[in-house]
Amino acid sequence: MPKIGPLELVLVLAIVLLIFGAGRLPEIGSALGKSIRAFKRSSSDDETGDSKKSKDKEQDSGQNTKAPPKQQ
Repeated sequence: MPKIGPLELVLVLAIVLLIFGAGRLPEIGSALGKSIRAFKRSSSDDETGDSKKSKDKEQDSGQNTKAPPKQQ
């Protein structure tokens, strides 16, 4: 399998710049970084069996997506 050299990386970056524009590149990089971190966290939780612990942490930290019950 051929290795990717610096010329290929510059070419890919130039194509991405043309497609998305300079203003969207930071947003794309941020979203990509967040998704990679989430994937690593979930895969390491599955390997160690800590998936229940991470779910409990999300609920404790207020990141629960459920809406609070309506009060009348």
